[in-house]
Amino acid sequence: MIGFSEGFHDAAVAVVNDGKICYASHSERYSKIKHDKNLDVTAAATARLLCHDQKVAFYERPWLKRTRQFFAGQKAWYRHRHLTLQPTEYHSHHKSHAAAAFQTSPFDEAAIVVVDSIGEWDCTSIWTAEYKQGHACYKKRWSQWYPQSIGLWYSALTKWAGLRPLDEEYIFMGMAAFGNPVHMNVVEKQLHRNNHKGARIGDYDKCDIAKSAERILQLELNTIFARAAQYSKHICYGGGVALNCVVNTGLREMYNLWIMPCPGDAGGALGAACLAYGKKVAFSPYLGYNIQKLCDPRRVVDGLLEKRVVGVANGRAEFGPRALGNRSLLADPRKAETKDLVNEIKRRDKFRPFAPAVLEEHAQDYFDMPKQSRYMSYVYKCKQQRAIPACIHVDGSARVQTVPKDSESILRPILECWYERTGCPVLLNTSLNIKGKPMVNTIGDAIEFSHKYDVTVF
Repeated sequence: MIGFSEGFHDAAVAVVNDGKICYASHSERYSKIKHDKNLDVTAAATARLLCHDQKVAFYERPWLKRTRQFFAGQKAWYRHRHLTLQPTEYHSHHKSHAAAAFQTSPFDEAAIVVVDSIGEWDCTSIWTAEYKQGHACYKKRWSQWYPQSIGLWYSALTKWAGLRPLDEEYIFMGMAAFGNPVHMNVVEKQLHRNNHKGARIGDYDKCDIAKSAERILQLELNTIFARAAQYSKHICYGGGVALNCVVNTGLREMYNLWIMPCPGDAGGALGAACLAYGKKVAFSPYLGYNIQKLCDPRRVVDGLLEKRVVGVANGRAEFGPRALGNRSLLADPRKAETKDLVNEIKRRDKFRPFAPAVLEEHAQDYFDMPKQSRYMSYVYKCKQQRAIPACIHVDGSARVQTVPKDSESILRPILECWYERTGCPVLLNTSLNIKGKPMVNTIGDAIEFSHKYDVTVF
């Protein structure tokens, strides 16, 4: 089964065969156009080659979305004329998100919360799902329609802060660490407006607005999740808002939670494939293009000890916005100035933090957290900030990736070798790209990155 998303932003394609996700990739990784809305022909062709059953599922209902576009006064067009693949079936936007969350989860039944900018009409929805005779069955329990949208609200605030909406919300999220929640009334009023028209708030400190938005978002999601918890003790969470790792952490403390690491629109492609397949699928984030080359962890560590920053492009690319070791820039976290060095390489603002990757068995020695957090979906306070200052945010938190012994990534043996050589089980990990550009995908991309930015890529 092939599932794909296309037409707005973050086009993607996924293939499910015999209970396994055998391929999933963002279009941008091939086209080199950040947030590419069109499905790249190479990605589509790869999907066709790998698919056993030529059933093709689309992640939205185009005609239903068109009614909302007319209602909103937007240009509306029929997607068929623009599709690289021709669908044989269609699924609603939020149901695709729900399926991506549930059918990749460890649960046999669950409530599902979907929160994003907008689907066809749904902006927030709650579903229940269970397997009946092995087949996933869904029921929508509640939804909030356009124009009342948490995702549009957060994007509007992002734009107000001078950042790109539907792209740099994560920067706005990071700014909250520098602010105080002193404008919650102002931010809450904006929540109840039509945010397609942009945020209409006064001249306030951007960091204070970001912190206030974080608090309001937490309160709104607490209410939504409490409603969902009436249906199940297990909760799956999808949609673009599920990328807010700060708020996710508070939710994880209260609920038995699963977040698929690509919960946004690209993940909707996987959801469409899951709906076409209808059964549970075995999940791994390493689903993209495969760079089949030997990578000696000892040489990587030698490079880290010599230059402090190296690149790794090895194995299958991650599906999702976060590098998890196979398309990563790695750096020595033990010196604070390393953060500035990596931000300079990536052409980013100096205040921007980086994530630590840690051997899972040592995670609780360094962070106040549960045993595992494998996909950078949550943030935790660091217990040893002086030991790894380069990957700790200004508020003492970090978006942690724990790397288990059975990890499919080359990152595990690199971390083991690094720990053996230095006594430190942590490395700074960020995506192998520069600001505004997609992650490295192929071996050719890796060679070009190495030459252009003077970073050794293994």
